Amino acid sequence: MQAIDDDGAVGVFDSGIGGLSVLRHIRQQLPDESLIYFADSGFSPYGDRSESFLIERSLVIAEFLRKQHCKAIVVACNSATAAAIKALRSAFPDLIIVGVEPGLKPAAQQSKNHIVGVLATQATLQSNKFQTLKNQLSGDTGTQFLPQACVGLADQIEKIELDSDATLNLLRRYLHPLLEQGIDTLVLGCTHYPFVADQIRQVIADSACPPVHIIDTGEAVARRLDKLIHAIPAIPKSVSRQMQRTRLTVFTSGQVVNVEQGIQGLLKLGAGEYQIFAAGETVLPISA
Repeated sequence: MQAIDDDGAVGVFDSGIGGLSVLRHIRQQLPDESLIYFADSGFSPYGDRSESFLIERSLVIAEFLRKQHCKAIVVACNSATAAAIKALRSAFPDLIIVGVEPGLKPAAQQSKNHIVGVLATQATLQSNKFQTLKNQLSGDTGTQFLPQACVGLADQIEKIELDSDATLNLLRRYLHPLLEQGIDTLVLGCTHYPFVADQIRQVIADSACPPVHIIDTGEAVARRLDKLIHAIPAIPKSVSRQMQRTRLTVFTSGQVVNVEQGIQGLLKLGAGEYQIFAAGETVLPISA
């Protein structure tokens, strides 16, 4: 890869606001980087979409971010990573591209009884990437992975209904079968789910089960991005860029007000700490 432009931004995208859980780790790990977040809320959720749809959508968004002078792109969505990461790296060989995937490997390493639950979307669990990794680690470590598709959970988080009865009922429905099978480790296989980690711990505590170790890979993704950026020679930042206070710029294909509520409610950012713009279907066309 050629030298990257250090003035370039880091682009992050997800089907909605779930990728903000990864973005917050990137902001902590790389505080001097300009960040662009794309919430594809107009086409969410991704969890029940076909692989071909996710590939096409990911390519369109990546091209949009490239035109915003991004030097790196983080696919902050497990479903989109599983479906489209190879296509993205092939289409954009000049960009650093980092995906996310369920933390099966660290879960297998940390589990004491080798029984691990995995909360994820149907698209992630059915992907070849997930199945291949699960089968490999099961064979190598003897770990039993118990996958649980969480239909509707990401939708509740998109609405910032973290403590609602509907959200808690979904968590009980999805967690109780895993707890009954004796899991001691739980993988959050969707970037939305870390935002209900406290609620998950509460459901586990209410079930009178032993504590369960929760795996969130957002921090690992940020460390990987940091390593890749600093491994490549960079064109130095301009003086004006060095003096400029880093800001977060947000685009969405959905309703601006909904994404803004997520930024303020989940990241706790004030109005002066980010800018947000609408990017409609005319900007991001996709076939029916």
